[in-house]
Amino acid sequence: MSKEIAEQAAKLIEPIVEQMALELVDVEYLSEHGRWVLRVIADKPGGITLDDCARASREISDVIDVKDVVHHEYVLEVSSPGLNRPLKREKDFLRVIGEKIKVRMAGPVDGRRNFRGVLQDLKDHTLYLGLDRKIFVLPLKNVEKANLIYGFEGTSPARSKNIMKGTK
Repeated sequence: MSKEIAEQAAKLIEPIVEQMALELVDVEYLSEHGRWVLRVIADKPGGITLDDCARASREISDVIDVKDVVHHEYVLEVSSPGLNRPLKREKDFLRVIGEKIKVRMAGPVDGRRNFRGVLQDLKDHTLYLGLDRKIFVLPLKNVEKANLIYGFEGTSPARSKNIMKGTK
């Protein structure tokens, strides 16, 4: 039920944040510490500000309440994606080709569900993830969760050569 509410809310929220020149990154509806939270993650080039979040929160709250998406008390949170930005859509993955990501699959691929490596490419709804001198082929439809991994050693996220060039 939580997933359905998040999806319904996302459909209502996306046009609102787009009108505000923001990008909807994710919508979650979950129970935390005994309370229901509708978490909206938004971004924009150069980063989202606190004022952006407050403005979006006011607009989103009105629509969610009028459309009666959530039938009980909840807390609305609007925030930035942070350093470990979630990757949900193809465009999210395309933006981070060459960077280090972590991926959790719904089911095992080559005997494992969790991967940390450099995203080499995205073709035909399939991720090509470089890890341990091997390329793992991960169907996008089976990705349960994925995030960008930020490098803290004084550098930007890991960049590497695209070793998939010339392959089919």
